[in-house]
Amino acid sequence: MINLFITASKYIQLLLIVLYTYCNFRYLSIPDQEDADPLCDWQLRIILLVHFLMNCIIYLKTADMSAVWFYLLQLAFFLLYTFGAQRLYRNINRLLLNNTVFFLTYGLIMLERLDASKAMKQFVIIVGAAALTLVIPYLIDKIWDLVRWRSAFAAFGILLQGVVLIIGATSYGAKMSISIGGFTFQASEIVKITFVLAMAGMLSRATEFRDIVLSSLVAAAHVLVLVACKDLGSALIFCLAYLVMLFIATNRSLYLVLGTAAMGGASVFSYAAFSHVRKRVFAWINPWADIDDRGYQITQSLFAIGTGGFAGLGLYQGMPNRIPIVEKDFIISAISEEMGAITAICIILVCLGCFMQMMVIATYMEDSFYKLVAVGLAIEYIVQSFLTIGGAIKFIPSTGVTLPFISYGGSSLVSAFIVFAIIQALYIIQGNEDEADELEELEEYEETPDDEDEALEEDNAENDAYASEQVSAEDLDL
Repeated sequence: MINLFITASKYIQLLLIVLYTYCNFRYLSIPDQEDADPLCDWQLRIILLVHFLMNCIIYLKTADMSAVWFYLLQLAFFLLYTFGAQRLYRNINRLLLNNTVFFLTYGLIMLERLDASKAMKQFVIIVGAAALTLVIPYLIDKIWDLVRWRSAFAAFGILLQGVVLIIGATSYGAKMSISIGGFTFQASEIVKITFVLAMAGMLSRATEFRDIVLSSLVAAAHVLVLVACKDLGSALIFCLAYLVMLFIATNRSLYLVLGTAAMGGASVFSYAAFSHVRKRVFAWINPWADIDDRGYQITQSLFAIGTGGFAGLGLYQGMPNRIPIVEKDFIISAISEEMGAITAICIILVCLGCFMQMMVIATYMEDSFYKLVAVGLAIEYIVQSFLTIGGAIKFIPSTGVTLPFISYGGSSLVSAFIVFAIIQALYIIQGNEDEADELEELEEYEETPDDEDEALEEDNAENDAYASEQVSAEDLDL
């Protein structure tokens, strides 16, 4: 009976996620958000229904009442976060808000299936990060002039990564994290936000070629420290974000060509200099040649994806734990195995939809600094998603980066919340300004008929006075 319910829920989930993905792109085609609100309402209902079905399976398979309480906590959080954010910020972008809950839902479901203790830790961080980042739109609205702190952002990023280089802990061949008082965090996740703010500030104020050179040197300093730490995945994200921002700021394709050539040279150097890079490239080219060692992780990922097929095996019906560190770099493989390749493809499409919405928001921004901030954060988000998914399906070598909101990891989770909160802040502020402009135009329009009535009354009074004068003149003639 349980297996029958799992099978039925599997196909219902596939139908629901396809409908959710359709609503995601249908939303992008509607220019007025008020007209798109019904789609957002349906999206939220779909998320909550999927969340309920999958948690029913978790309870049936574990027979643990703690799973029920955990589900109720998640449900309460999703409702409070969604409706609370809308109550706090009238002009919030509901598509990005729904997509955040969508990613969190699938991430928590798969993490609980893999390791319930890690799912609980992730949930605690989710609640804290959500509460923290709800304040960001308010702060940016009050501060607004962040461009003046561009030098401070740049110095902070370089110094923090320098600390990682000196005292950072080595993990899988790279120095990425710092431990302070038992609390460990990945510094590059924080630096990628300050990096965008610094580069956007410098490029938005660039008036001469030397300003471009200076910003490029600062960007290169960030990347070189990351390379020294052997955190090449983050270095690639930073490079691509800066190149796109530079192109938009200057509109010169030559910079793109030179930047791409420089990244090509850096890739060759990294391959020659770092053994763990050679290992990952070997595993990418021919993992079957050393399936028990260097190619084990990627081959297990491919086995999982192939075994799941389009529909998936069903929750708890696969063996995703056979993939090393599956909850981080390869969580999309676990989702594909048990929930189906269709689910994985829909998640990828929703990631793409988030990127498209971020770029649309960037086009709305009138201030060049915040336009570049939106573009930089959007590029970092989509490149990180591409690197994670591409590495899991053997499209590119594995880079060791996580899938935002879905993979296990506190630093990545907090960073993703901050990125989405900054984008939301820009959207909210621009929406508030548009509303103020519309209100001002409406007031001017309402005042215009009154002015015309007053002018008409003055004309009538002048005509009456003229007529009286004519009558008086005729009386005198008589």
